[in-house]
Amino acid sequence: MATLMLVTGGTRSGKSSFALDFCETVSTKKLFVATCPAVDDEMTARIRLHQLQRRNKGWTTRETPLALAEIFRQEARFYDVILIDCLTLWVSNLLYESQRTSDPLSPESLVQMTEEWLQKARRFPLHLVCVTNEVGLGIVPENALARQYRDLVGLVNQTVARAADDVVLVSCGIPLFLKKSPRKGEARS
Repeated sequence: MATLMLVTGGTRSGKSSFALDFCETVSTKKLFVATCPAVDDEMTARIRLHQLQRRNKGWTTRETPLALAEIFRQEARFYDVILIDCLTLWVSNLLYESQRTSDPLSPESLVQMTEEWLQKARRFPLHLVCVTNEVGLGIVPENALARQYRDLVGLVNQTVARAADDVVLVSCGIPLFLKKSPRKGEARS
């Protein structure tokens, strides 16, 4: 059965670095699931920065902007650690696809998709680490699409946090455990 950690925080808070560092301590059989498509020069530069952080550290990378459940059908049995970076962009990709195809993305269908890949992940004896942005601490966006996006990300974050063994908020590079499950030999506090 998989153990699940959700790592959240603001933009450039250090959450991806924390997640990578944690995964480095777990195993050498590591899969990085990148949900970010390179849509412009700035995003391409961000992707390169993340790739440099993983270089020569034994990571296998799969670019998976939409079909997270497929990772667990096809790849999970080969790895001890899977890092998904990030859920926020996954929701953005799904929302973009729903706009492109005129097929609305309902909160219910998004929760169902999230629960589907979580259930598939739980079938494997691995560590799953999911990175996401905390989007609910700012002002209410003025346009409907931005509000829908914020609400959907919040819903995914809540769904994953409920299922998670550990939830970590990273701020200024400092991790704060919001939820921490005891490990073997540890007493629950």
